Amino acid sequence: QEWQNPFATWDPRDFCNISEIVLPMDTYWSPPIFILERVNGQNPELNYMVLMHNGSFNSTRPFQVTLTCSLIILKFPFDTQTCNLSVASFLYPAVTDFVMKTRRTPAEMMKDSQSFFLTDGEWKFTNLSIIEYTEKMDDKGFSVVTYVISMERRPTLYILNLILPTCALYLLDMAVLFGPSSLEEKINFQIAIILGSSMLAVILNNSLPTSSNKPPIIGTH
Repeated sequence: QEWQNPFATWDPRDFCNISEIVLPMDTYWSPPIFILERVNGQNPELNYMVLMHNGSFNSTRPFQVTLTCSLIILKFPFDTQTCNLSVASFLYPAVTDFVMKTRRTPAEMMKDSQSFFLTDGEWKFTNLSIIEYTEKMDDKGFSVVTYVISMERRPTLYILNLILPTCALYLLDMAVLFGPSSLEEKINFQIAIILGSSMLAVILNNSLPTSSNKPPIIGTH
């Protein structure tokens, strides 16, 4: 966060060339902002800000939050999810008092975000865009900045553990059905295939996301 306070300025030459100081957050007014999609999280303990001699305040505080996000898993495990992180303040109207702007472009923030995204897990960070708009509420407009985050699922694990074994079972089923084996052998093979398919169905049921209105295609077929 960066904001200006014209009443908190000084000449560094009058104070031993001190051009900036570190102060607690409650020393001066700071913009009250909220994350709209936040469910829970941890508030930072670094409640300090930097005051420059020209009245510019700078506060950088890390947040660890859990957000709500609507998942569309129709193409699971080849799906791409888009989640919003909206930062707003509903205490000061945007027209007269409080307007939020981003300091960096989406490309710059995308590059920095990828450097912080160190884990090589199930999701791949693909895109970040920024939307600045005014939210109307009770005949007043409030400034909102929304970060649209796109993440793509890595399907390799699901292909190896679910899709390939399922295809192998179906091919084995067709081979046994049209093969020259006797009826008794075909029945034994079919029972083994049914048991294998049941185990894969259990694994698939535990792996599929449940927070979606439409079930994935892989689960219905």
